[in-house]
Amino acid sequence: MNPVTETTIADRVREIIKDLGEDPSREGLIKTPLRVEKALRELTAGYAVDIDALINEALFDVQYSEMVIVKDISFYSLCEHHLLPFFGEATVAYIPEKRVVGLSKIPKIVGVFSRRLQVQERMTQQIAETLEEKLKPKGVGVIIRARHMCMEMRGAQSAHSPSLTSAMLGIFREDARTRDEFLTLAKH
Repeated sequence: MNPVTETTIADRVREIIKDLGEDPSREGLIKTPLRVEKALRELTAGYAVDIDALINEALFDVQYSEMVIVKDISFYSLCEHHLLPFFGEATVAYIPEKRVVGLSKIPKIVGVFSRRLQVQERMTQQIAETLEEKLKPKGVGVIIRARHMCMEMRGAQSAHSPSLTSAMLGIFREDARTRDEFLTLAKH
């Protein structure tokens, strides 16, 4: 029996560079496979994050029943279809029932789901469902605006064509006035 050798991402990238017709041993490419491996591990670090540990007891009983919004949360992700970047901003809102979460946790939750191989639609839903599960609020609203390099650099080659997705749960879905208030505040 031959011993099984474990190949690393860097080894595979070296082979891809060869398959593209380049020499992975030339000066500018020598360290590229290791850089690509490091970048991919960083860009997919969200798989290893435990949401409960991330929230880390930052749930507080507060008598507050108005909308809480965190806007313009920048994120970067990788499209699961082409492994090309997509990036943009998220706006996240919820109406507390009995508990609020530390405001800094909301961008961190966005970061967890963006640091995975993703599609924008799923990421939007995952953020909303996580907040709903952890906070048990009256409702959650998430809007994501993103530019996809798989659409701009290849395929359609449609530059500057952002995609918008939304997830509305609870009162944001059921009550038109709440949804309209959120959408108006998200624009400004």
